[in-house]
Amino acid sequence: MAADKAALPIVLLPLGTDDEALDRCLGALDAGTPAGTRIWLADDAQAGPRALAIVERWLVRTPLAADYTRRQRMVGEVAHLDEALKACGDADVAVLAPDAMPSPGWLQQLAACLARDAAIATATPWCNAGESASWPRCGEIAPLPDDPERLARAAATLPPLHPELPAAVGHAVLLRGSARRRAGGLDADSYGSWYAALVDLSLRLSGLGWRNALCETAYVARGGEGGPYEGDMDALAARWPDWHARIAGFLMNDPLRDMRERLAQHYAQVDLPQSQHDLFPRDRADRR
Repeated sequence: MAADKAALPIVLLPLGTDDEALDRCLGALDAGTPAGTRIWLADDAQAGPRALAIVERWLVRTPLAADYTRRQRMVGEVAHLDEALKACGDADVAVLAPDAMPSPGWLQQLAACLARDAAIATATPWCNAGESASWPRCGEIAPLPDDPERLARAAATLPPLHPELPAAVGHAVLLRGSARRRAGGLDADSYGSWYAALVDLSLRLSGLGWRNALCETAYVARGGEGGPYEGDMDALAARWPDWHARIAGFLMNDPLRDMRERLAQHYAQVDLPQSQHDLFPRDRADRR
């Protein structure tokens, strides 16, 4: 699996108020994302002095093609993200949570997921705190992985089946630009949180015939689980009366149980000497 660096999506990172989470996120981006990848740090007047210092130092040394913008006045999470996504036009954009920690290969795997099926509008990787995309257990918040690189390598060996999710999840999601624009973007008038606005966008995309898929070959960790703002769930229920039942049924029935167990098996085996040769054919090619 090799996606052309020039064709990789834009990475959009909205900044939050947690300085330590920002530092971890930027470090993980440098370690796990190909040099030259376009990344936009979008600040809705959230970052404090220490965060600004972290960003300034990072911009000087990062191998990524990074830009930073800051609004003079806060407009709110959803409005800010919608504004940034509109500025990206039809480009595919990977939106990260402010406390996300991408694992190596995450962006290439997400890009390959979209490329495999033109009907996929959103691609969501596994996460320790990813609700329907959580691993190792569905709907539970797990500790950060001890060895994220090993976990990423294990995920990359899974068959790329890309099953359906009830909706994309906000720890990390790759949005197909053309689909997002056709669906009308984010609804900043109805929702205050990225969590709820992403669910709403996902359901509108599904209604137009697009798919919200799990990218089971990628993993992105997160410090905690995202959630709605006050009033968001009522707004979702009013527009999508069956949403709560759908997500509850998915979490209880866990249709991805076998896939989660398969990832656990691969994770246990991936660093064994014999499995190295069988699971990573690219290593063989590199040695020719």
